[in-house]
Amino acid sequence: MPRRLATLLASGALALLATLAIASPAAAVTPAQKLSVLSNWTQTSASSYNSWNNARVNRAPWAEYNFNWSTDYCSSSPDNPLGFTFNLGCYRHDFGYRNYKAVGQFSANKSRLDSAFYEDLKRVCTTYNSVVRPACYSLAWTYYQAVSIFGSVAAVQQADIDRAARMKAQAEANAAATH
Repeated sequence: MPRRLATLLASGALALLATLAIASPAAAVTPAQKLSVLSNWTQTSASSYNSWNNARVNRAPWAEYNFNWSTDYCSSSPDNPLGFTFNLGCYRHDFGYRNYKAVGQFSANKSRLDSAFYEDLKRVCTTYNSVVRPACYSLAWTYYQAVSIFGSVAAVQQADIDRAARMKAQAEANAAATH
């Protein structure tokens, strides 16, 4: 019996140690790990966008990375110009800008962040009817040029939005006339 008691105590101690090992906090996130995740979430692909968006919706697993999730969406330009939903593309763009600035890697990544933004907006445009899609693409290009040249979609002018609105209205009128 003493041998069995010793075995039980030993297995209990091992179970306790295993529980403590699992429950103990993980090592702090390294700068390399943070940059790796940041890079994965800011590529031009749809899968990169989807990974970022899943993390945006469920931030708890990423809390230790201390990402800056703040956004002003499309700055002072419309978040959803003419009803085209650009807000999340602007959000991911803000995420990339803010977090790369925070780790001192912005200059090396700005061009890719701007390209990812443009790809995000073009993917939004593909979800709209082919009749109005050219107007959406026109606005996507305008928003991209604003961030590429000026670093902010705040540089988008009302005249740019008005031009796309005319393009959209004309396309819709033409489509209605042919049906």
